Amino acid sequence: ALAAAGWRCMAVQHWQAFMNRRTLLIVALVTAVVLIAIILLTAALTPQQTNPAYAAAVAFAAAAGQGDDATAEGYLGDDLRAFVAANCPDGRVSDCVAGYIPDEWGGFQSVVFRRAAPDAASLVNGAPTAYDVDLIATYAEDKGFSGVCIYVRMEQTDAGWRVIRYAGFISCGDAASRNMATNPDAPNHAP
Repeated sequence: ALAAAGWRCMAVQHWQAFMNRRTLLIVALVTAVVLIAIILLTAALTPQQTNPAYAAAVAFAAAAGQGDDATAEGYLGDDLRAFVAANCPDGRVSDCVAGYIPDEWGGFQSVVFRRAAPDAASLVNGAPTAYDVDLIATYAEDKGFSGVCIYVRMEQTDAGWRVIRYAGFISCGDAASRNMATNPDAPNHAP
């Protein structure tokens, strides 16, 4: 009887140890799944426009659209600044942009980040120093939700992210608004 009781006691102890390991394994797996879900959710919900290059592209386009040349020109790279001085009315980038927009579209309302692609050739220590950024602007009349497509080439300089080239400021419904980063004939390109 004592041997049977000892055997049952050992069986219970082994069962409890197995259950403790099983419980511990389940808790570890659930914790790992929750952590992975939190990381993926954070990555999905963190707006990409918080990237400094993208934020600078949006700030440039917003300032140019609103006629704030002091801000817009602060984002221009040296070659683009020279192009604007030589080719835009009164040397103002906002006047170039205003010239691209038909009167029937009305006034500039807003601009948002659409997407971006890093330039693989620009990698320094694994981080890109140049991006091709696509933006969508909204104007008061006729081009509200359909959007106005803008392309901006951003490059990192010692002074921060600068606009090296831009194109577009055309209806996103226009076939010419596609692939502006690689199209040398993109509309309204500068330089």
